[in-house]
Amino acid sequence: MALLEIENLSVEFPSHNGVMHAVDGVSLSVDTGEVLGIVGESGSGKSVTMMALMGLVAYPGRVKADKLRFDGHDLLKLSERERRRLTGKDLSMIFQDPTTSLNPCFTVGFQLAETLKLHMGLDKAAARKRSIELLEQVGIPAPESRLGVYPHQLSGGMSQRVMIAMAIACNPKLLIADEPTTALDVTIQAQILDLLRSLQKDRGMALVLITHNMGVVNEMAQRVAVMYAGQIMEQQQAKSLFNAPQHPYTEALMAAMPERSNGLSRLATIPGMVPGLFDRPKGCLFAPRCSYVNDSQCQTRPALRPWQDGAVRCHFPLGDTQKHASAQEVSV
Repeated sequence: MALLEIENLSVEFPSHNGVMHAVDGVSLSVDTGEVLGIVGESGSGKSVTMMALMGLVAYPGRVKADKLRFDGHDLLKLSERERRRLTGKDLSMIFQDPTTSLNPCFTVGFQLAETLKLHMGLDKAAARKRSIELLEQVGIPAPESRLGVYPHQLSGGMSQRVMIAMAIACNPKLLIADEPTTALDVTIQAQILDLLRSLQKDRGMALVLITHNMGVVNEMAQRVAVMYAGQIMEQQQAKSLFNAPQHPYTEALMAAMPERSNGLSRLATIPGMVPGLFDRPKGCLFAPRCSYVNDSQCQTRPALRPWQDGAVRCHFPLGDTQKHASAQEVSV
């Protein structure tokens, strides 16, 4: 049975100029111990999807779903108090920027102990001991001396390690890592990813990894969901996706990977931008940027449909060679 089940999730932000659909009909599942990668450009709805799961979409945002279940709990029916008990303990999240996620007014030790006291019921001495163990586990040297420091006294890499320690403090069943290596240099990025990989394997927890970095997903994820403009464009096993992407957007993202540039002076790019509130096309949301667009059929918005071992949202999947070739002839 799946640990996490999301069906037809939508997140809307109403404004005087209309309603922005930040997440539009997303369905996902994560099994116990599985690593799911969610990729896409900024503005694709990756983080908002997980914020909705955590109950962190602030007013005036509206969250709707046919199903939002975690570990047997119906998150749509839980009270706010019950939701708070679940999130932070069994369901935890590492946020993008540790410098804004850690409270600058309290020490590292206080913030770790607060989590342990609230969710685990530990007393002051036990919480301190456990905090030291956690800091040591995430690779922070001299952990006992770090308990008394404030977030501004730590480097970016150290702050991220503290955030990871807080996220795993209560042995969560599912950990969401939202761009966990943002603003870190390459060496520290590799250390943080190695740390997440080892923690996931040692604890057997499920991991949702949100990132722009296709190389990271290829290295860590078992399954991949590709998001664009609030929708899932493709879902595949990681190996299948990287060997043979089925959606033109996935193909374009992979072509932009530096390791696939073949030594060319310029990296491949995707023209245009993710559509916002005022420039959403009537048909396929990716059509204005797609190199395979068919003016007749792509005016109709495609549904996410089963395809090979996963799912794809495209009238002309790249694996459908005959239909795809016909689309290319029309677009030329």
